[in-house]
Parts: sequence; structure tokens; C-alpha cells
Amino acid sequence: MTTFEELKRRGLLAQLTDEKEIEELVNAGKATFYIGFDPTADSLHVGHFMALCLMKRMQMAGNKPIVLIGGGTAMIGDPSGKTDMRKMLTPETIQHNVDCFKKQMSRFIDFSDDKAIVVNNADWLMNLNYIEVLREVGAQFSVNRMLTAECYKQRLERGLSFLEFNYMIMQSYDFYQLFQKYGCNMQFGGDDQWSNMLGGTELIRRKLGKDAYAMTITLLLNSEGKKMGKTEKGAVWLDPEKTSPYDFFQYWRNVDDADVIKCLKMLTFVPVEQIEEMEKTMEGAQFNAAKELLAYELTKLVHGEEEAEKAKAAAKALFGGSGSNENMPVAEISSADLTDGSIGLLNLLVKAELAPSVSEARRLVQQGGITVNDEKKSDPKEMIKLEGEMIVRKGKKAFKKIIVK
Repeated sequence: MTTFEELKRRGLLAQLTDEKEIEELVNAGKATFYIGFDPTADSLHVGHFMALCLMKRMQMAGNKPIVLIGGGTAMIGDPSGKTDMRKMLTPETIQHNVDCFKKQMSRFIDFSDDKAIVVNNADWLMNLNYIEVLREVGAQFSVNRMLTAECYKQRLERGLSFLEFNYMIMQSYDFYQLFQKYGCNMQFGGDDQWSNMLGGTELIRRKLGKDAYAMTITLLLNSEGKKMGKTEKGAVWLDPEKTSPYDFFQYWRNVDDADVIKCLKMLTFVPVEQIEEMEKTMEGAQFNAAKELLAYELTKLVHGEEEAEKAKAAAKALFGGSGSNENMPVAEISSADLTDGSIGLLNLLVKAELAPSVSEARRLVQQGGITVNDEKKSDPKEMIKLEGEMIVRKGKKAFKKIIVK
């Protein structure tokens, strides 16, 4: 099975400018390709996961990845999929985020011996001369055509700033620069970036008379058509300080039955033939086995095998009634918050980060969703004596081991 065939069987391919040419380049290991990441936060999240996994697959087949950090485009903000203008970031914040991205990406991509490179588009965008851009680049774009792009349609209803209108031109200019500087012949990105990517291939054709290619990868959506990677706490981050390895494991362990095979195919490196065999007989308890495999493989990929084993053991201890609980997520309660060794149930839930507020904690208790050491709690005014080992659980899936400091 060729690399391109595997990408197809895993359901990763969406739109391609020239399928035959792209297939030949990818299979021959001759694709020098880039994917852009705008550093709008100090950590990558599950939304970036598909791109990182694709880069790893492509590199394993001999192709060369270019990680383009959008230090320049982040100063503008991508309007794609947004109803409002993005928050402006300072250059200092952008640089901090860039540094964090590089560190996290090294888990997926081998940057040794020039096998992959990281570049920052601030290096060429920040010093552009406005008049030169208008003459050399702007003249190649049709405003009428730009306004038909999906990335602008949604914003036109609410108001699209001229600042954001330039985003497509800047992203296209990135491809143009990478083509000339590094021989980059292909751009990959999410399906929502298709119009911006076409702008780049067209600019290269118009200015240089040469061909470059674009391919979009399927967006990671659940069975309801919503982007995956969000919880009630917000995004699922790759940074263990933002989303613990255990919470990361549990996110994937709890995906819907309808999504588990798709996630195994798109995100893991489990052989696709093995996943297809699982798919044929998937029912009942087999869904749980598939989810555990998914959670373990992705946690290992992001946080390493040791953390994946810890998360798996913690889940078994709580939900399977076996194994050690030393790896369970912990909530530290200050002794200063106790009165005669006790704390109010609602305050305990808030301090353990099982509820965002006292009012939400009260609602959870009244609805019967809280247990302490497997004893259901129904009185919001109850005082909880913190002694010995205590495990507080919210619903079936969220819990904390309580430690007094």
C-alpha cells in the first residue's frame, strides 16, 4: 500500500488541486510541503492534531515538512470560521507562543539533519513595503473572486475589516516565498483553508509560471458535525499543564461510539488493516476496547508511553475497580480552608475544580451527580471531613483524589 493510498483509506483527504501529480510526489517522497500554524495561544490543541499526524506520516514516507509559524499573519488574524474579529496579539506574546509551539512539535516531527524545518513568516512579512505589495502581489488578485471565498462569506454579514481582508493575500504570499526559498511545492491545511491555499498556487503560477499544489485534510468533526477537541472546560490542549495527560486520555476514552473508528483511522498509527477488521465486528464491549486503544495511542503520542500507562492505570483503578490509584488526578486543598478538619461540600467541589462556581456545585448536588468515596451526596450544606483517602466524583467520568496540604 502506498502512502497516498493509506491517506485515502484513513479518510484524510478532502480537496486536491491535481490528484495525479500530488499522488506521484507523495509516493516518491519528493513533496516538500508546508502547513501553517498561527500562534494565537501558548499551546497547540486537538484542533492541530490532524495536521501534526499528517506531517508525521508524510515525513515517515520520505517527504520533507516545513512548519510555518504565522508570526506575521497572527498580527492580522485569520477570518476563516469566525463571526467576529480575532483579538490583537502583541509581538511579545506571539514570540512566546512560537517558542512553545516549536517545543511541542518536536514530539511529532524529526527536525534533525534538515529532515524538517521551522520558519516564521514574520521574517518576510514584517518588512514588506506596502506600495510594492500592492503592485507586485495585490495586482494578481481579483476582489470579486476573493469575496466569493467561504472564509469571507460568514464575516461579510457581520462586517469584514480591511485588515482581515488582507489575510488571503498574506497566506498566498507565504506559499510564494516558501516556493522560492525552500523549494516548497505543496501546501496542506484544513478544509476551511481551501480558498487561501488556491490563492497561493495561483500567485506562484502568475508570478513564476510554475506549478505548485494544494491539498486539504478532512476537518476532525464528531458525528453531529461539530469540531472535536472541546469540553465544558474549553479546548483540549497538548500542553500537560493545560490539559493533564489523564484528562487527555479520558477525552478520547469517552468519544461517541460513532466516532471511535474514524478517530483511530485519522489520528493513530495503528495499521489501517487492523482498524478495518475491528470495524467489521464492532459492537457492545468492543467499542470500549477500541476507545481504550484510541486513548492510549494518542496519549502515548502526545505525552509519552509512561504517561499513557499512568493514565490507563488510573482509569482502571476508578472505573474498573482494579489497579493503583496513585496516578489519579489530584486536587490539593489547603488546611487553611478547613474548619476542624472539614470543608463545605460546595466549596470542596469548586476548589477541586469539579464545578466552576458554588451555584453550579449546588445544582450538581441537587441533581444527584456527586459522590464522595462512592457515597452519593444530596445535601448542599453538608460538611465533609477530610481524612484518609477521599475520592470525589462528578457524574461517571470526572473525579479527583483529595489531598490536604
